[in-house]
Order: sequence, then C-alpha cells, then structure tokens
Amino acid sequence: MSQFKSEFLKVMDERGFLNQCSDYALLDERAGKGIVTGYIGFDATAASLHVGHLIQILMLRQLQRTGHKPIVLMGGGTTRVGDPSFKDSARPLLTDEQIDANLAGIKEVFKKFLTFGDGPTDAIMVNNRDWLDELHYIDFLRDYGRHFSVNRMLSFDSVKLRLEREQSFSFLEFNYMILQAYDFVELNRRYGCDLQMGGSDQWGNIINGIELGRRTQDSELVGLTTNLLTTSSGQKMGKTAQGAVWLNEDMLSVYDYWQFWRNTEDADVGRFLKLFTDLPLEEVTRLEALEGAELNDAKKILATEATAMVHGREAAEKAAETARVAFEQGAISADLPTVEVPAAELDAGIGVLSAFVTAGLCASNGEARRQIKGGGLRVNDEQVKDEKLSLTREHVTGDGVVKLSLGKKKHVLLKPV
Repeated sequence: MSQFKSEFLKVMDERGFLNQCSDYALLDERAGKGIVTGYIGFDATAASLHVGHLIQILMLRQLQRTGHKPIVLMGGGTTRVGDPSFKDSARPLLTDEQIDANLAGIKEVFKKFLTFGDGPTDAIMVNNRDWLDELHYIDFLRDYGRHFSVNRMLSFDSVKLRLEREQSFSFLEFNYMILQAYDFVELNRRYGCDLQMGGSDQWGNIINGIELGRRTQDSELVGLTTNLLTTSSGQKMGKTAQGAVWLNEDMLSVYDYWQFWRNTEDADVGRFLKLFTDLPLEEVTRLEALEGAELNDAKKILATEATAMVHGREAAEKAAETARVAFEQGAISADLPTVEVPAAELDAGIGVLSAFVTAGLCASNGEARRQIKGGGLRVNDEQVKDEKLSLTREHVTGDGVVKLSLGKKKHVLLKPV
C-alpha cells in the first residue's frame, strides 16, 4: 500500500519510478490539492532520444495522466555548453545548425506520449535558448571557457587552500549547473513550474535550482528523481553491442526496437512491465510469476506493449508477427531488417565474417569468428562451420535475399542491388 495520498505519487511509487525527492510531503500535498507543473530538460546531443531517456519521458506522461501539467524543456541553449555530469571528458561542441536539426528530430517523439495544447493540464514545449541567449553568456563560455582546465586550476596553491578550508569554489567547468539551475527559476517565473524531475544523476543540478529559487525569489521548488535504469546484469539501458536503441524509426527499425525488449533478461521482466507499459499491476504480477518457456510469452507481451507506446499498436503487432514467422516457422519475412549490398560484390564473393559485420550482427570479424566457433551463426538457417566461407549468388534465396542469423532471435537480410 502506497504511503502517498496524491494519485501522482501513488502511481509513481507503485510502478517503481521513485528514487529521491527534496520534499515528498510538500509535493504530495500540492499534487493532492491542485495542478502541479513539472518539467524535465532534454539536450539535443543527437537526432533522436534513446531508450535510456524513455523513463524520463514516461515521468512526464504519468504527471499528465494524473491531472498535472508537464513542460518539455528543449536544451537549445545548454546543448551549446554540454552537461559534464558523470562524463569522463568534455562533450564535443555542436554547431547551431546541428543542434537545430537534432531538436527537430527529438520533438516528434513527445507527441506520442503527451497531449499538447492550451488547456490547464496540456503539455507545452519550450526552448531554454529563448532566455539563455538573452544573457549573451553562452557565447562567452564557448569562446573562452573551454580554454581553461579545472585540473590545472586545482593544482594552484590558492585553490588548494580554499578547498582545504571547505570554502565555496566555482568556475567555468561548473557553468552547466548554473544554467540548469537558472532554467528552473526561469520556468517558475514564466509558467509557475515548481517541480523538476530527472534521472538520479541530475540530483545535484536539481538541488542547485531549488536553492537558487529560494535565494533569488523565495520560491519553494521541489525536485524528484528516478533511478538510472540498468539491467539486472548491470548494463546501462539504451545501449547494446550494436549501438544505441533509438526511439526514432528512421534511426532504428520497429522490428529491432521490438527485439530489444524481447531480449529482456528474465529478472527484469516484471520491473520493465511496470515502468514501460500501461498493463494493470495485477496483470504484471501474473506475468512476472511465469517461469521457463512461459516467461518468453511475458517478454513478447512486454516487447509489443513497449513498442506500441513508441511506434503505435499496428506497427508493434506487425513486428511481433514478423518475429513469430522468423523464429517459429523459420521463414523469411519481408519485414526483417534488410541491408543492401552491391550485386557486384556478391558476384565476387563476400566473406562470411565481413557479411555479418556489414549486417550489424557482429561488431568485428573477431566476434564473428568466435560466434562461428560457438555455433552461433547461420546463413539461410544453415549453421556456418567454415569461417572462410564466401557468400555468392548461390546463397540468394528464391525471395532474392541472403538470410543471416545470430542465434535464434537476430536476423538480417542481405539484398543485392
């Protein structure tokens, strides 16, 4: 039984979203009495968000579904600096044109999760460049701040002395924190936003915003975070051996997105069903209790429901059917991922190791070689035993393709053009 009274925090608690809150009692009271306006910021470092961002998008979705107002803050300004949080090195600087192109790709995702409009609980999307550019501060940071090394600054005796005395220390490398804190205050001024949400890695930045609001305008702002999601084996969500699991279809096919969820580890099925689907908790409890072969049915349900949320029900069910045909019947479906190769290359012969790397099923020739030794690679459903095998026209099936398989679940078609 949830300890909370407001529907928002009850749902967030029951479905496993909660990590930390600066003031649970205050947020619970506000969410129970009226409309809470909350935001999450998304920088435009790529043309699409990936699965690692999905839990934050769903936080905004749950906020709206329980009667509150979400703000999607696009980081058109902060992307020009780059978030240093838990990064081993500085992010590469993007041009304004690159940032604008990335923003255009990212915006489309949110329309699938949130209802935008002018109503009291309708979502709005804003860009922090609207106010950060007016400061003319980012230009200075980009032009001069990147030339200063905090490592060198920390070597100065005067700096060491201040740190030893536990005195406040601030410099250019920490400017992202200041900008994010300013975003929170600015959103509070403009839209009455009093809640910032995000992953647990943003906790320090969120607290900075709360403190800045208290000091500059005596505001009582609240922060709420969710855990940074990892699989039971410790792998970070959103990344695979083949790369990021993008949310935009032009960067990752619906079929591959479905397959990502289908390959969920056994121990994660129940947790992911709660977070990434709208299935009732009673149904989640039933599914996560399944064992053996039946647990695979729960994974298929997870894959279809999670895919439907991003790509629509029809596309999700089509991906599920494609997988069923490919796995259960061993047949070739036109909806399997397809990689085109020049017909001339196939005429000359493509090495099997190179073919699996080209298809994205193996990261390198060495990995393909190891998979062959372990019996993991198949061509047209026949196990590959010779690493020196060359794929030629003779391997093209009646469907006009060569079917490459890694294990039982991953298939790619090579199509000569």
